Amino acid sequence: MSERPTVALVGPGAIGTTLAARLHAAQRTPLLCGRTAHSQLRLRYEDQDIIVPGPVHTDPNAVTGPVDVVLLAVKTTQVRESAPWLGKLCAAHTLVCALQNGVEQQAALAPWVNGAEVLPSVVWFPAQREADASVWLRASPRLTLPNVPSAQRIVELLRDTGCEVTLADDFISVAWRKLLQNAAAGVMVLANRRAGVFARSDISALTLSYLSECLAVARAAGATLDDTVVHEILDGFHRAPADLSTSILADRRANRPLEWDIRNGVIQRYGRQYGIPTPVSDVMVPLLAAASEGPG
Repeated sequence: MSERPTVALVGPGAIGTTLAARLHAAQRTPLLCGRTAHSQLRLRYEDQDIIVPGPVHTDPNAVTGPVDVVLLAVKTTQVRESAPWLGKLCAAHTLVCALQNGVEQQAALAPWVNGAEVLPSVVWFPAQREADASVWLRASPRLTLPNVPSAQRIVELLRDTGCEVTLADDFISVAWRKLLQNAAAGVMVLANRRAGVFARSDISALTLSYLSECLAVARAAGATLDDTVVHEILDGFHRAPADLSTSILADRRANRPLEWDIRNGVIQRYGRQYGIPTPVSDVMVPLLAAASEGPG
């Protein structure tokens, strides 16, 4: 990779806009690629606005590729739609940093990236898209990567951007812990309520039962997590602002496809693989799938 790598960001939503703005402020503005044309991106954080000049390109044939690094910030429901971008931007030397939910990024993206290396990540960005298409970043962004040689390319890219990057030797445990948090957020979709819903004692009890089920599956998949993790995650929801939303709830309210399979279905799938009962998943997953895909 060159001393100053060529970088493309695919998917300028809440996560993508946050990274694009941080890179732009550090004078490393990436090529912006997406499905909707925007003349600029806007990130709001504390008392400052960062404006990233566009355009957001919408035609893969109109940009030059391949590039050194692709920051892929589309939801897993949009990977197939993003295949033309990956085909144009990726080559064997490209590093694709998957800024996505779930624990299956490498297997899911391998067919689309022209032999490029896929680097999974765990994204801790409390960011949400606002009605005016700007993004509100509610706290400092953090990113966890596996401690592998290629991760240093992302560390260097994000140096001095204000985005904290941590390298984890036991990345699988970090990834599964985040998955448990994302899985529990599925309760918000079924209740059609933001984080304040966890103040209900019945919802807290349901969430603890679900998290305990998820924890058993995570351990079977190789994660090393303490029993206390289920209470830590629930306590995090209790401490969150009552109006805090989540991307899957925003998608439900906008009648968009949901990431139900990689956030919730995966618990049921792995549970069956390892012979672990998943009674809460067996109720939640069909309801989330039907909310996403119908019919009706």
